[in-house]
Amino acid sequence: MPWSSTAPTWTARVWSTGWWSWRSRRWGPRRERARELRQGHSTDGRAYDERQRGGRMTEQTGPLPVVAIVGRPNVGKSTLVNRFLGRRAAVVQDTPGVTRDRIAYEALWNGKRFTVVDTGGWDPRASGLGASITRQAEYAMKTADVIVFVVDSQVGATDTDLAAARILRRSDRPVILVANKVDDERSESNAAELWSLGLGEPQPVSALHGRASGDLLDLVLEAVPEAPREQEEEGGPRRVALVGRPNVGKSSLLNRLAKDERSVVDSVAGTTVDPVDSIVTLGGEEWRFVDTAGLRRKVNTASGMEYYASLRTEAAIQAAEVAVVLLAADEVVSEQDQRVITQVIEAGRALVIAFNKWDTLDEDRRHQLEREIERDLARVKWASRVNISALTGRGVDKLAQHLREALASWETRVPTAELNTYVRALVQETPPPARGGRAPKIKYLTQADVRPPRFVVFSTGFLEAGYRRFLERKLRERFGFHGTPIEISVKVREGRGNERSRG
Repeated sequence: MPWSSTAPTWTARVWSTGWWSWRSRRWGPRRERARELRQGHSTDGRAYDERQRGGRMTEQTGPLPVVAIVGRPNVGKSTLVNRFLGRRAAVVQDTPGVTRDRIAYEALWNGKRFTVVDTGGWDPRASGLGASITRQAEYAMKTADVIVFVVDSQVGATDTDLAAARILRRSDRPVILVANKVDDERSESNAAELWSLGLGEPQPVSALHGRASGDLLDLVLEAVPEAPREQEEEGGPRRVALVGRPNVGKSSLLNRLAKDERSVVDSVAGTTVDPVDSIVTLGGEEWRFVDTAGLRRKVNTASGMEYYASLRTEAAIQAAEVAVVLLAADEVVSEQDQRVITQVIEAGRALVIAFNKWDTLDEDRRHQLEREIERDLARVKWASRVNISALTGRGVDKLAQHLREALASWETRVPTAELNTYVRALVQETPPPARGGRAPKIKYLTQADVRPPRFVVFSTGFLEAGYRRFLERKLRERFGFHGTPIEISVKVREGRGNERSRG
């Protein structure tokens, strides 16, 4: 293709060749980790190096055009999405069926931004879980401006591809046929066989090695209409993460709130892999809910698809303002449940604990659950608690009140004068215990930050953990902070000009 002023830069062109693939295998993980540390984790694909994605960015206003990537399972859709983004955002594994929901990312090419939607394996004749995944893919196509249909050129056109092609030929959207896994010129003859699908010229591409991916992106932008089909209102709804261990009803709750089959739901644990977000109207207010993968174990002990799903769940929690931790009311509060709660607290996010499946409990189980809460969740007595049923909708409307209360506490700031007046009287009544024969004296206390509230105690000596917990409990009794963690650190001043910080 001839060069012009609008053509991508040399750097972007080299990125789409095999040479860059060799360098990325050697240096890619190291560079990607450094880039993530500089820019932060992103679940929506916004963190990337613009210099590698096609030159100077043009000013764009309004909603972005949407490009849906569809195809049967295991043809390389998520790999192609990562190639479009210039980073590994979508979960990729050799096992078919890794992607199940429709996941949107923001991409940039040749100075133009667009939204690319990764979908699960599309099979028009599927049943059960496969049918739910297919419905998600079909919805993505209905709301897209351009459809990219991916076929495995090494396998050729299968019966599933032929059935999908018959549907796409009736679509009023532009359809680009991609023959993936064309790693060299010798494989291009396999791509020519895909003319039989009746979707126009197949575009030979290697998503894994980047071969011809730049030309494909040029073709995608040429097919994008001037005005996107779906107009979305811009706004800033509060961000809510739905977290919990697998199969507690997170996706069912999101579907209930969205009044739509936004997430794939199945009785098999671990159905959700990538975070799925949706704008929900609840209690007369808009919220951005994010359904996340169920957390089975610690990230450093997970592997494969579960490892990457755990990373994305962690990123979703960090990006949220408040987390709704779902627990199954008909099951014992487990160590996994407590680990998820700890993860939210360590992230410093407001917390609402929702006991799902409440409609299935009898009187004996309710009494038993109260005892479990007193025993296992005593450390988070401050958390907002709501009993719901995602299946029937019982108590779901109460979530808005609890979310607002938790967020209000999360953003509360106490005036320093009022804070010290209360703490001074508290310390006179209950002074800190002596340590090494010498009792520390609390000089004053200040609130250093909000979201979550952070307090710094200036003292002449170290304060034991038990006394810090006592201070936290009394601050909650006096100022509320219902639904948010609070942090208390100690700054020791032993003498003039001598300061030490203690956590």
